[in-house]
Amino acid sequence: MAAALASGAAMLCRRPAFAAGTAATDLPLITKPIASSGEKLPVIGIGTNAFSLRSADEQAARVALIQRMLQLGGTVIDTAAIYGGSEAVIGDALASLGVRSKMFVSTKVMARDADAARSQMEESLQHLKTDRVDLMSVHNLVGLDAVLPLVQEWKKSGRVRYVGITTSEPRQHPQMIEAMQKYTLDFIQVDYSLGNRAAADQVLPLAQERKIAVLVNVPFGGRRGANMFPKVAGRALPAWAADFDAQSWGQLFLKYVVSHPAVVCAIPGTIETAHLEDNQRGGRGRLPDAAQRMRLESFWDGLS
Repeated sequence: MAAALASGAAMLCRRPAFAAGTAATDLPLITKPIASSGEKLPVIGIGTNAFSLRSADEQAARVALIQRMLQLGGTVIDTAAIYGGSEAVIGDALASLGVRSKMFVSTKVMARDADAARSQMEESLQHLKTDRVDLMSVHNLVGLDAVLPLVQEWKKSGRVRYVGITTSEPRQHPQMIEAMQKYTLDFIQVDYSLGNRAAADQVLPLAQERKIAVLVNVPFGGRRGANMFPKVAGRALPAWAADFDAQSWGQLFLKYVVSHPAVVCAIPGTIETAHLEDNQRGGRGRLPDAAQRMRLESFWDGLS
């Protein structure tokens, strides 16, 4: 019930995706390079932990959502084997649209040993209807020492393009730091937001030092009731948000996240077209500079 109330509050205080007379693609798309290759990605993707279908007719809505994201310039889709039927939903959508080659598909394996991981990864490829994924990550660092070597083998064989690890919990940051120092990684995925800046202390600087690209999950504040939107409910967007082309609270929050030098892409989860459009608009135009980032932090910390 608490999660539902928080979600409802978040929806109420998000503004419309675009101001009147403003086109969805009126500003230039922002991209950032993957440090290990130089390949550039749009800075806003989508998380799909809610993509599982409750009824068969929802598949068309998922297809339309992915199509709309691509129309707006987004290409990064993040999923995981443990996200219910999300991988299969995505695989069917990409196949029906014929756009697999245009999308950067990231999925995750969560298993205690290599044999279980291999079976899960094979199933992921089958569900996604592809012979390789762009990014395969060890999810929540589970079975890391046993599973990561297998993922690295798949990279060598061409079944995986990039290798990564993930967490969405600050308590796992010390373990993630240890893994970043121990292994050669292309990506990490970590929790980071204006309201949850713990990763900026050590994780993000280490990613820059080690030339590891960063995907950001829960960019709107984190799990367990930490959603940021209720805190700004009823508040007007600061006038100075226009200095970096933010037209909504969601865009302001996302622009803060992806303006960090270590961050390549944020992956806010949604199944709502209006939220998708608003999020994608956050990946266009200007980003906050260092001084504006400090102003955002002071502003947020000063809210009651």
